[in-house]
Amino acid sequence: MEASPVLYHREGNVGIITLNRPHRLNALNGELLKAFTEILDAARRDKDAAVIIITGSGKSFCSGEDLKETAKGKSVETWMDEAERLQDVQRYTLKLDKPLVAAVKGYAVGGGCEIAMSCDIRIAGESAVFGFPETGVGLTVTNAGTKLLTHLVGLGKAKELIFTGEFIDANEACKIGLANKVVPDEDLMDEALALAQKIAQRSPMALRLSRIAIDQGMSASFEEILELEASHLLTCTLAGNEKSFVEKRLKEMKK
Repeated sequence: MEASPVLYHREGNVGIITLNRPHRLNALNGELLKAFTEILDAARRDKDAAVIIITGSGKSFCSGEDLKETAKGKSVETWMDEAERLQDVQRYTLKLDKPLVAAVKGYAVGGGCEIAMSCDIRIAGESAVFGFPETGVGLTVTNAGTKLLTHLVGLGKAKELIFTGEFIDANEACKIGLANKVVPDEDLMDEALALAQKIAQRSPMALRLSRIAIDQGMSASFEEILELEASHLLTCTLAGNEKSFVEKRLKEMKK
């Protein structure tokens, strides 16, 4: 029986999603995208998972569109279906209500780079390579990558990377803000887990609301975000489970 193209397991209170087509460098196709959205939804419903890590099996994170399948020819209907499924990945990550950490090694290009950018934090192994080859093969960025990349690296650099299709290494990605940290490949998952576990110690409600505010703040006015933040603070103070969390943390700090 062929293995699932996307796997999910949990280590303590950290859920781990693994793209699992290593023989194709975890390239995207319809089957993987369908499984990916299902796994993202399962991770959202997993009450014991406070933080989610996305990574890839084998040598790469995700090499983007599976050009071997593309070369065989696709109908317009297939292209539209896969584009919708890819964009659903973005929609599901936004609805996840939990912090997302990408653990990236090898290629994270095209749609793979967009998946990494949809995560809240990106830890890159030294072998990581980022880029957007779409314009070189007659395609365009599809999964909100134009927006995400611009927010992360700025308008000029985003245009440069997309227009030229230039690939950049992990250190350059970290320098321009595309990656948060670079670590040796052999330490990648340990570093990602340590970060995820550190985040998971925080209040789940405060994390969820903070994630919403930061994401919405990218397009909201100052007055809109001030109003949203005030409503979030009120939500926290009125939530019984949040009061218990705060009391517990205060007691721990006094010890």
